[in-house]
Amino acid sequence: MQQLRQEMHDVEQAVADALAYAKQLGGSAVECAISRSRGINVGTRLGEVETVEFNQDGALGITLYRGQQKGSSSTTDLTPSAIRAAVEKANDIARFTSPDPFAGLAPEAAMASQIPDLDLCHPADQSAEFALQQALACERHALSLDPRIVNSDGAGYSSHVGYRVYGNSHGFLAGYLQSRHSLSCSLIAKSGEAMQRDYSYTVARHRDQLWSPEQVARDAVEATVARLDSRKIATAKVPVIFRADVANSLFGHLVGAISGGNLYRKSSFLLDHLGQQVLPSWLTISEQPHLPGALASSPFDQEGVATVDRDIISNGVLQNYLMTSYSARKLGLQPTGHAGGIHTWQVGHNAQSLQAMCRDMGTGLLVTELMGQGVNLLTGDYSRGAAGFWVENGEIQFPVEEITIAGNLKDMFANIVAIGNDVDLRHGVRTGSVWIESMRLAGV
Repeated sequence: MQQLRQEMHDVEQAVADALAYAKQLGGSAVECAISRSRGINVGTRLGEVETVEFNQDGALGITLYRGQQKGSSSTTDLTPSAIRAAVEKANDIARFTSPDPFAGLAPEAAMASQIPDLDLCHPADQSAEFALQQALACERHALSLDPRIVNSDGAGYSSHVGYRVYGNSHGFLAGYLQSRHSLSCSLIAKSGEAMQRDYSYTVARHRDQLWSPEQVARDAVEATVARLDSRKIATAKVPVIFRADVANSLFGHLVGAISGGNLYRKSSFLLDHLGQQVLPSWLTISEQPHLPGALASSPFDQEGVATVDRDIISNGVLQNYLMTSYSARKLGLQPTGHAGGIHTWQVGHNAQSLQAMCRDMGTGLLVTELMGQGVNLLTGDYSRGAAGFWVENGEIQFPVEEITIAGNLKDMFANIVAIGNDVDLRHGVRTGSVWIESMRLAGV
């Protein structure tokens, strides 16, 4: 860890040098950022080693402004001469770009004044021996659990550590360390002539918080075997529950709909909906960017803007759009610290288990996989391929496949019946399973 801290300190000095040189060249404003990561990825299949990759990546990005003219360049070489050359390139480019009245740094007053320790970095053993041991143990255990598991798409383990440093001519210069570890396993099961594929994975900042290889294996086997003997079902209009591990994608569409880029382009179905009811009145979505150890926590965004706790949705009412400095100037608003994305959304729930939600739903579809990209953020129209399980009398009856579910996101959000307490912590959006009152289902 100490070596990583020293490396980040050296990079902070390189960023400071770049900022100073840009000022010498007459830049009216400048910003520099670098995210560096190094680690290992391994893959195994059927007990054999398929891949072992050590990688280190990250480039210094420089954006220099001459008034409202903007030039950008980057370099992976952090020697003083290479950094000076990159700054000169950015300066040259800025001379020839057209002025953009909305270009520039985020406001100085919005910069993060404190950089809290969010417990984001936990380096771990990155030896090929350890990584392969984890992947091989996971796959070996999975293949031993059920005779219906006849093949494997492989297991993988990865471990990376790194840092992010950002500085600009407001005098802001800061960085933070981060790590990420994961283990996954993908399997193939067979029943008669039919085969099904599914997987499981675990991811965390701290390696000790990963599921064990045996737990990942069990989860992958259960998921894969459960899909055997899938059926097609008739076209209908029915209630739909999105299981927690796919439900986060619904709120991912909400993120897109309230993001500044889509709003100033007028390509969002939630344009001009600030302060309006968009979700049921019992539902609140809060953002907690300083949650210790969370995968999407961050002390500041990619423009140095401070991240803060805020309600995105309060009692169903949209409280905030997600603004970068550019989109904020376009729309006459203030930046909200969302350059680069969101920072740990906590979606409220009804304290129901998934089993209880299925029981209360009675008859409908439980979605466990989504396919395709049939989402139109301009209109809110939603149509995606899906697989999952048919529920009758409150109980799962059989797996289903080759279906399409369709609706409109505006209606879907407004008609959320319940959200389960089975919160999935592996995503930036932390949500349980989501029950939608009714959707169109296209089958046979």
